[in-house]
Amino acid sequence: MATPIRSVCNTLIELFYPSNCVGCGHGQSPGVLLCGQCRKSVTRIAEPYCDVCSRPFEGLISGIFACPNCEDRPPAFDCVVSKYHAKGLLRDLIHRFKYGRQFYLRGVLAQYLVEAMQDERILAQRADCIVPVPLHPTRLRERGFNQAEALAEAVFKRGAVPRIPILRCIQRKRYTQTQTRFDRSERMLNLRNSFAMRKNSDVRGKHAVLLDDILTTGSTLHECALVLREAGAETVRAITVARG
Repeated sequence: MATPIRSVCNTLIELFYPSNCVGCGHGQSPGVLLCGQCRKSVTRIAEPYCDVCSRPFEGLISGIFACPNCEDRPPAFDCVVSKYHAKGLLRDLIHRFKYGRQFYLRGVLAQYLVEAMQDERILAQRADCIVPVPLHPTRLRERGFNQAEALAEAVFKRGAVPRIPILRCIQRKRYTQTQTRFDRSERMLNLRNSFAMRKNSDVRGKHAVLLDDILTTGSTLHECALVLREAGAETVRAITVARG
C-alpha cells in the first residue's frame, strides 16, 4: 500500500507545487514556480507614469502628474498601483489562473501585489483593510472562485506585508456584460450602480485598499471606490497584479 499512497502524495505535491517553471516549463528546484529568465521577461511599468492610475507615458515628463483621463474625469479612488504591464507571460499567467483554474498560480501573482503594497503611494498612509473586488453570484458559480479574493488571501498569507485584514464588504448586485470589448466610457456606463455595501459592513473612517487582478480602464475600481466613499471610507487606494 505504501507505493500507491506515495504516488498519490507525489501527484498532489506536483499539482500544488510544480517542480517545473510555470512559464517556460523547464525543471526548477522544489518551490520555485517561476524561473529567473521568465521573471525578467515580465515588463515593469517605468517612469514617467500617472500618479493616480499608473498609466505609463513616453517623453520627458518629470515629477508627479496626472494623466488626461484622471484630470478630465477624476476617479473615486485616490490612486491605483500597478507595477507591471498586463502582456506577454504575466497576462498569460493571469488568464490561466482566472479562466483555466490553475489555482496554484495565485502564489506567483501574489508576489506582484506584495510589490505594489510596498509602493510609496500605499505606504504613505496605513491601510486598515484590503477589499477584494467582488464577482456577481452568477459569475462566481460559473468560475468557481473569485480571483480577487484568492489573491487577497495569498497576499495575507505571505507575511511580506503587515497582516491587514481582508474585508469582504462590497457585493456585486447587478450582472453585467463582459467588459472586454467596451471602451472607457462604455465600461463606466455598463458598471453604473452595479456594486453596493453588504449589510452590517462598516468602513467609516477606514483607509481601504481595493484589490483586483488587472487594471484596464479603472472603471470597476472607480465604481467600488464610489461605494466605499459613500459608506464613509476616509481613503480608497487600489492595487492590481498588472495594468492593461
